[in-house]
Amino acid sequence: MDPSQPIGIAGTGRLAQALGRLLRQAGCPVTAIAGRDPVRAQQAAAFVGVRSVTLAELARVASRWLIAVRDEALATVAAELARAGARTGIALHTSGVRGPEALAPLADSGVSCGALHPLQTVATPEQGVHALRGSAFAITAEGAAADWAEQIVHAAGGWTLRIPAPRRAAYHAAAVLASNCLVGLLDAAVSLMSVAGIEPHEALRALAPLVRASCENALALGPAAALTGPVRRGDLETVSLHWQALADAPPTVREIYRVCSLHLIALARLGGLPPERSRQMARMLERGDSDHA
Repeated sequence: MDPSQPIGIAGTGRLAQALGRLLRQAGCPVTAIAGRDPVRAQQAAAFVGVRSVTLAELARVASRWLIAVRDEALATVAAELARAGARTGIALHTSGVRGPEALAPLADSGVSCGALHPLQTVATPEQGVHALRGSAFAITAEGAAADWAEQIVHAAGGWTLRIPAPRRAAYHAAAVLASNCLVGLLDAAVSLMSVAGIEPHEALRALAPLVRASCENALALGPAAALTGPVRRGDLETVSLHWQALADAPPTVREIYRVCSLHLIALARLGGLPPERSRQMARMLERGDSDHA
C-alpha cells in the first residue's frame, strides 16, 4: 500500500476532527473532510487544516477514506461514496460495535473495508488529539484495510486490539462500562452527596482524590486486589445502613448501588470474603430491604 495515497474523512464530529488533525500532525496526507452540514464541515476542515468538500467530491479526491459518523449513518455514507465512484482503495469506519460489514456498499464496489475504533473518550476535538495518542485501537480488518489501520495506530503511538467481528459488541459494551458508566456512577455519587447536604461542586471536589486513587489502584493492582470498603470487609451492618439511607435517593441511584454491590460481593469472594457472609449480604440486596436479622 502506498502511504502517499490521499486520505479523505467523512464526518465532522469530535472524533473525526481529532483523528484528522492527529494524522495530519503525523505527516499523513489528509486532503479533505466532508459532512452533511456545510457550515459544520467548514469548521471541521479548518480545525484539521484541510478543505471542505461534499461526499461525492470526497470519493474523487481521496483513495483512502476514514468514515467517522454515527453508526446508523454508516451504510448511507458508504453507499454515497460507492455511487460517487469509489471502486478501489481502502475504507475504515470508527464504530466500536460494527464490523467491516457496515461498509458493504463499498466492499461490493471493490474497496477494502475494515473497522478501527479508538478505545478512548473524546469530549472535544482538542482534548481528543491528545487523548488518542498512546491509546488502544480495536481493529477488525483484513488485507489492505488491516495494513492501513495498523499504520494509523502507529501514527497515533497506540497499540492494537484484534477483535473478531462477532465479538465487537462485547468489546464495545466493556468500553461503555469503563467510560460512560463511570461517569454515571460519579453522577450517582454526587446525587447521594446532595442527600447528605453537600453541593454538587463541593461533592465533585471532595470525591476527586478518591476517584483517582480508586482507579489508579484498580489499574495497577487489578480490581480484586484493589477492592476496599464495607462489602470487601463483609460489613453487613454498614451496607444495611446505606440501603436505608438510599430511601431518599432517586430510584436509579438505589438500583445502581444494589447491582454494583452484588457484583462487588462476587469480587470480594475472590479476596477471601467468607461464603456465608457473602450470601447474607446478597440476600439482603436481592430482597431490596434492610432486614438482615
